[in-house]
Amino acid sequence: MKFDIYLTEADLAADLRHDVQCGLSTKPKTLPPKWFYDEAGSELFELITKLPEYYPTGCERAILSAHADDIASITSATTVVELGSGSSDKTRLLLEAFGRHGTLRGFVPIDVSASMLEMSAEAIAADFPWLQVHAIVGDFLKHLGRIPDGANRLVVFLGGTIGNLMPHERAEFLTALRGTLRDGEWLLLGTDLVKPLPTLIDAYDDSSGVTAEFNRNVLRVINRELGADFDVEAFAHVAVWNVPEQWIEMRLRAQREMTVNISRLGLTVHFDEDEELRTEISAKFRRHGIAAELERAGFASQAWWTDPAGRFGVTLAQAQ
Repeated sequence: MKFDIYLTEADLAADLRHDVQCGLSTKPKTLPPKWFYDEAGSELFELITKLPEYYPTGCERAILSAHADDIASITSATTVVELGSGSSDKTRLLLEAFGRHGTLRGFVPIDVSASMLEMSAEAIAADFPWLQVHAIVGDFLKHLGRIPDGANRLVVFLGGTIGNLMPHERAEFLTALRGTLRDGEWLLLGTDLVKPLPTLIDAYDDSSGVTAEFNRNVLRVINRELGADFDVEAFAHVAVWNVPEQWIEMRLRAQREMTVNISRLGLTVHFDEDEELRTEISAKFRRHGIAAELERAGFASQAWWTDPAGRFGVTLAQAQ
């Protein structure tokens, strides 16, 4: 197994300082969702994926289980590249299908967490001994150029993660990804779909409060890493549907007026009572919108699958 590091702990610390300084100095206040995922946050998210209200993980798994052999047959890929790989749990369905098909030679998981990546890549290497595993510690928004060259690659981007990007960020990302691929290579993209509002809200504001703890965890990260004094429990979790933008927003609402000191930045941040800090967007899509965004970036949609309830979509697109 090969293991390359292009994103260090020092890089991540610098990124956190930048994001907190910029995001908490503006109106409205915002933070990017990647800072949810320290060890505690990752454990909370794993719990979220098992909640009855949270449908995306199960829906996407059902799609891949039903169509992994179709994907292997259509693409005949020799290398699978997974962006934001995490545990690569669902991707195993694809690797098993490619094993049956007989074309795959390599697997390239990319993730910002070196510890998670090392653990998951070693497990893949052990369970698929015929596969050459080349793990890359990196940020898929910054390090697409580090993807190893290949003859017929399939880039896998699952979990609806693309919905966490602002529209201009999605366009820039898809265009950059197209620029790293040769004509005829492939993208497998998982996207959450627009659906009735109660289903959406319940998925991001579960009755047991796990998502609320996950949301507040970003404040614990800032307290620990930047010497802040957030009163974490003084912030309420809020999930709202932004109608014009067609996305869910997760926010933290200050339940009283307060001043927060972030000592390692020399930054003082004031919150009014009921002022909100946006911590995540999660865009929801329709089939024609996904196809149009991909086409503008230089991809042609070749196949489309949903779960039986039509809650989640997976697109197979080819670089043109």
